[in-house]
Amino acid sequence: MAKETWRFIDSGNCSPSYNMALDEALLDWNSQGIFPPVIRFYGWDPATLSVGYFQKVEKEIDLDAVKKYGLGFVRRPTGGRGVLHDKELTYSVIVAEEHPEMPKTVTEAYRVISEGILQGFRELGLDAYFAVPRTEEEKQGLKNPRSAVCFDAPSWYELVVEGRKVAGSAQTRQKGVILQHGSILLDIDEEMLFNLFKYPSERVKERMKKNFKSKAVAVNALRENPVTVEEAKNAFKKGFEIGLNISLEPYTLTAEEHAFVEKIAMEKYNTDDWNYKR
Repeated sequence: MAKETWRFIDSGNCSPSYNMALDEALLDWNSQGIFPPVIRFYGWDPATLSVGYFQKVEKEIDLDAVKKYGLGFVRRPTGGRGVLHDKELTYSVIVAEEHPEMPKTVTEAYRVISEGILQGFRELGLDAYFAVPRTEEEKQGLKNPRSAVCFDAPSWYELVVEGRKVAGSAQTRQKGVILQHGSILLDIDEEMLFNLFKYPSERVKERMKKNFKSKAVAVNALRENPVTVEEAKNAFKKGFEIGLNISLEPYTLTAEEHAFVEKIAMEKYNTDDWNYKR
């Protein structure tokens, strides 16, 4: 059976507003039928703290610390918690809800898409598997996360190696299109990460930091030889092709498409109204 061909975009390092605008534009183009399904890899310049669509910035984020570290800041169109995008490979998948290979439920579609990431970790020689909550208590824990930090706990079908979370993803559905994007941690600066959030007390912060070490891990902490971003891109590109049974064809945006993305970035993701509105 012939494999379906999807587009593959490697954006390199972009500004926070451009990154979110391009994901939105790809969703728009797919909904209009002018763009096939696409997988995109990208990085961040500068390193950035992104917050979930529903997060309350004033309550949860230490904006002075964000500024002190010289980080970018942006609100995602997807839910979830705060993510520090620094030494990582970020991916997004844009595909129609009605695609024959996409299950109807968010959780199951998440599992199908994440199969590509699972295979990518295996390409890097890591024994990754999906976290599935076993007890009612664990299920409730997923619904009521205690922390504003994304990597603090695995969600349904989150990817885990040796019991610790190695990738965090979020999904939204708009205009009949699924947008799933997420972070594959290569290295992590835990000190900086935990300084970006507000806590009831220093004691709580220290306890959460300690918990975090037992729950999340970066790829390079699991390997003898560190992975470069290029090696990670090759592994996860191949992983998506295997996991989703597709062929990926490189694509470069036209000048007109690029201008459209810049417009969304400027009018939406660069604005205080969008980023700090909650």
